Amino acid sequence: MTFLSILFALLIEQLKPLRADNVIYMQIQTLATKIEASFNAGKAKHGRLGWWIMVGLLTVPTALIHYLCLRFSPFAAFIWNVIIVYLTLGFRRYSHYFTSIQLALSSGDEDAARRFLAEWTHRDTSDMDVSEISRITIESALIATHRNVFGVFFWFLMPVGPACAVMYRVAEYLARAWTEPDHMKNEEFGIYATKVFYWIDWIPARLTAVAFAVVGNFEDAVYSWRNYADRWADEVVGIILSAGGGALGVRLGEPEEKAMVLQADASAVDVDSLELESQPGAEASPRALQSAVGLVWRALLLWMLLLLLLSFAIWI
Repeated sequence: MTFLSILFALLIEQLKPLRADNVIYMQIQTLATKIEASFNAGKAKHGRLGWWIMVGLLTVPTALIHYLCLRFSPFAAFIWNVIIVYLTLGFRRYSHYFTSIQLALSSGDEDAARRFLAEWTHRDTSDMDVSEISRITIESALIATHRNVFGVFFWFLMPVGPACAVMYRVAEYLARAWTEPDHMKNEEFGIYATKVFYWIDWIPARLTAVAFAVVGNFEDAVYSWRNYADRWADEVVGIILSAGGGALGVRLGEPEEKAMVLQADASAVDVDSLELESQPGAEASPRALQSAVGLVWRALLLWMLLLLLLSFAIWI
């Protein structure tokens, strides 16, 4: 049932992508804002309480409905699974930005590409050249794919899968909503949301990196993951982008960033003798965008194949 639920949800999303500003997401954002306004008294413990209330309000009803559907009919449970996966997945939610940027760069319209990228990432793109536009587009696509697809896949496989998938997406949103806005950057309220999502995403992030390595350039992906992942402030982002960049043969991350080459025997390392080198791979280019699309699709097919094999193993 898990494999079929994900397959049907993906097919429905291909035909009818869910908008990022749909009414359900807007209601969740409103609820998160109200909880933050009600509980934020400047302490991390208030953020912990707010996080559990927010997650509980959304996951407990999801789990109860799933249980009732199972008691009523397996088909009802299947329909509920498809609905939840459809609502939590986002494979096509941001793809129009990626496609628009790719088409703009292909036609030489750099201004349009900058505009689409700014709308997507909310960054200042006015001074970006083609290489930087391509790089940030690939980075955004890999991270969005992980958080909107592969992370959901992993948690949907857990017991009470629909509730776990909802928990993952809500936790991911709270980690952003309660830390990234300007008025929240220096607040302790979002500390717990960030920490708990780090652990929630710990295994899925590494599985995503492994998937990129398997379907891409395996050796370069593993090498980049091992030697360059720690140059990002966000460990999870570093793992995904270093492995993804290595799999694509493209340098991701800020161009001026450096990383130390790790030696096999850490005890024998002479710190003063360590060499610094740039991440291997070519500079990002418009052609690399198409390679990134292929990497994501191959990784998706790998996940689906593994889910299918797992389903067969359970049925047998």
